[in-house]
Amino acid sequence: MEARVGVVVEGGQRALNSAHGSVVDAGARKFLQQQQQQQQTNHAKGSLNQQQSQIGTVQQLLAGGIAGAFSKTCTAPLARLTILFQVQGMHSDIAALSKASIWCEASRIVNEEGVRAFWKGNLVTIAHRLPYTAVNFYAYERYKNLLQSVLGLENRGGSASSNIFVHFIGGGLAGVTAASATYPLDLVRTRLAAQMSTIYYRGIWHAFHTICREEGILGLYKGLGATLLGVGPSIAISFSVYESLRSLWHSHRPNDSTVMVSLACGSLSGIASSTATFPLDLVRRRMQLEGVGGRARIYKTGLFGTIGHIFQSEGLRGLYRGILPEYYKVVPSVGIVFMTYETLKMLLSRIPPS
Repeated sequence: MEARVGVVVEGGQRALNSAHGSVVDAGARKFLQQQQQQQQTNHAKGSLNQQQSQIGTVQQLLAGGIAGAFSKTCTAPLARLTILFQVQGMHSDIAALSKASIWCEASRIVNEEGVRAFWKGNLVTIAHRLPYTAVNFYAYERYKNLLQSVLGLENRGGSASSNIFVHFIGGGLAGVTAASATYPLDLVRTRLAAQMSTIYYRGIWHAFHTICREEGILGLYKGLGATLLGVGPSIAISFSVYESLRSLWHSHRPNDSTVMVSLACGSLSGIASSTATFPLDLVRRRMQLEGVGGRARIYKTGLFGTIGHIFQSEGLRGLYRGILPEYYKVVPSVGIVFMTYETLKMLLSRIPPS
């Protein structure tokens, strides 16, 4: 640009008289100054955007982690009831299972273990959820941006079907990434929460040590296949339904509260994902508890063999054992996650960069 202006100015000075040449030279200098100022402004904006991007990453991790931990703490009693129902079929007969109810199981916990037992394993749940949810939300944003870039959607809205595809695939990949990175904590959490009157694991570190000593390092990854097979579709359905419902809601009622929209859409997305993937979640829980305390293995034929064994011995209902407390849990749980995440993002975005 500077070279082009210099050529124009030099040619103008040769063709015009000195007065006109002075005017052209002054105009050229002014133009050059404007270009330099614009370049400096763009450079400063680029540096600021890079700094904001880094800050945004920290904000996403912090907001996602806190949202997941807060949600799990609020719904811990229902989560433990769900786990206890899911694993009942492993060591109980059908007659006993038919008499089980949420109220009876909750009363048993209060009478035998005390009210605090509803939060048994909650510490490891928080230790799991902080990194899990943080990685989940962060990975989802990154995968979504990557897919939009690959599909050429980053600078335009794209069709509804392409947006749903991005949310679905991005959510699935994020779920698989987060679950793989934090799976040992999930297994320990399940074993601590499934303990009733007999205490085999005295805490998080004792559980890790005992599992590694008795079952080896691979014991920390029991049921990982069922987890990955279920968590991908689960998170994909959750994010795609959430994003689709939120977009539809905003298109019809753009002035509604962001917090309330996130709560409602998050709850509905949780119901949809839980209904679709609950059998895999039940199988995951039972495979995680295989061989605990020296007990004999029940399921010896892998993931699909386990599903078949449960279906033959307990029927289709057995694959959905515990779905009712799961529904009671997932509505506030997922809703609180998305509501807290969106609220924290708004609050953290107001903090000026240091």
